Amino acid sequence: MIRPIDIARRLNISTNALRHYEDWGIIPPVKRGTNGYRIYTAEHVAYFECIRAMNEGFGMTLTKEVMIKLIDGEIDEALWLVNSAQAELHRDKTIADKTILALETDEIHLLHKARKRNGMTIGEVSEATTIPSSAIRHWEKMGLLIVNRNKENGYRIFSPANLRQILIIRTFKAAVWSLEIIQQVLKEVNDNQVENAIKIARESMQFLNRVNRNQLLGAHSLYKLLLVIEQKH
Repeated sequence: MIRPIDIARRLNISTNALRHYEDWGIIPPVKRGTNGYRIYTAEHVAYFECIRAMNEGFGMTLTKEVMIKLIDGEIDEALWLVNSAQAELHRDKTIADKTILALETDEIHLLHKARKRNGMTIGEVSEATTIPSSAIRHWEKMGLLIVNRNKENGYRIFSPANLRQILIIRTFKAAVWSLEIIQQVLKEVNDNQVENAIKIARESMQFLNRVNRNQLLGAHSLYKLLLVIEQKH
């Protein structure tokens, strides 16, 4: 039997957090002794350690989904959830690379394509940036983007400036910058003041790098948990 206080101290959390994880159903059922105390096992400790490690890189929402699938024996499904999150982070990194390049050098293929064709459609922008059209429309409704329209058919025409704005918005949102900061930077860029945008874009990349490292630690802890589960079953 492993005491809750010992686990809490080991993970630098409160015993209440352990009970929350139990209430959420993200650790295996916990038996109780004749005295009513919870009986935690090495398997429970492995779950607790994995939850704490994965939360840093993947967030608690995904961590909960993964733990529940593990408890239900859906190991491959749990691993694909993790893989999907890692793929999304890689997309964030790719977009951040394009954002920094667009701000620092103005040398980016999709911007030149927009100039050459006097603009791009929303579908073309979405395909080129891997950003969903729905997100772009939402940012336009929020007033973050002002997009001209074709007078004949009413379709949106995205300029190089619009594309740069879209990349900035996506990168800053991925790094959890506030709406106020995003609005401020977009205004500065519109006024040809890109120094602050470059600074924040590079800080956003550093944020993504930290998340990537935390995801690796979380995946490592998940692997160790799988070994414990396999030994039990």
